[in-house]
Amino acid sequence: MQLHPHTSRRRTGRLAGLTAALAAVVGLSTLTGPGAHAAADNPYERGPAPTESSIEALRGPYAVSQTSVSRLAATGFGGGTIYYPTSTADGTFGAVAISPGFTALESSISWLGPRLASQGFVVFTIDTLTTVDQPGSRGDQLLAALDYLTQRSSVRGRIDSSRLGVMGHSMGGGGSLEAAKTRPSLKAAIPMTPWNLDKTWPELRTPTLIFGADADTIAPVATHAKPFYNTLPSSLDRTYIELNNATHFAPNTSNTTIAKYSISWLKRFIDKDTRYEQFLCPLPQRSLTIDEAQGNCPHTS
Repeated sequence: MQLHPHTSRRRTGRLAGLTAALAAVVGLSTLTGPGAHAAADNPYERGPAPTESSIEALRGPYAVSQTSVSRLAATGFGGGTIYYPTSTADGTFGAVAISPGFTALESSISWLGPRLASQGFVVFTIDTLTTVDQPGSRGDQLLAALDYLTQRSSVRGRIDSSRLGVMGHSMGGGGSLEAAKTRPSLKAAIPMTPWNLDKTWPELRTPTLIFGADADTIAPVATHAKPFYNTLPSSLDRTYIELNNATHFAPNTSNTTIAKYSISWLKRFIDKDTRYEQFLCPLPQRSLTIDEAQGNCPHTS
């Protein structure tokens, strides 16, 4: 039977439409299937695939802007500086607040601000209410700084308030443990050569990376960093890195070892970015900059 030309064209058009629809469905399933790019599976992934050199670099892939928060504008902490990725093209970012140590000012930990922010985080380096505040107070101030960041700051729209972390040096490091105890919803804690009278932390539920220093005479690792680490729950994602030939004040100047493992920890647990697992597990080996490392690998969360 011979088809009328108009009928033939209609059938051809319908077939073309069906083919296009099928291609669209196949394409969609390809984008969302197991072979899809990691970003499709992880909406928090930010930045290009990391390398050893990229996490050791002084600056990451993001241009960084900064804004000051005066002590008068702050509530519950002493003001500070917010560092953040300039571009909004990638959406929101996780955030971290960082406290200095006993008698120290924000300037003592300010190098971490642009270094971490350039890797895709909003970073708040803070001053404390007084330079002699104890760890419990510093923990409260870290949480107050995070609340300011997510609720009142000029960059609050750039932050994912469900993905927050804390860091701190010395008493600020002890404060980061206190903050994680108070607010278990925090995604990461990084105490650096921490000091605290409380030596046991079985209640923590936040993935925790602790830096100790082998030549620390102010917060010796035997009575501070190591007991803190050893008393964290064994089921918790936790790591202890002892810096080699380093003093209590190692976190006060630009330090590539602290930076690379802090970046990896924050990426792994604030961003859930498993591309950074390779730098944390297996544990780093003893080297010119690392005296020892302990931890649970592979990570579970």
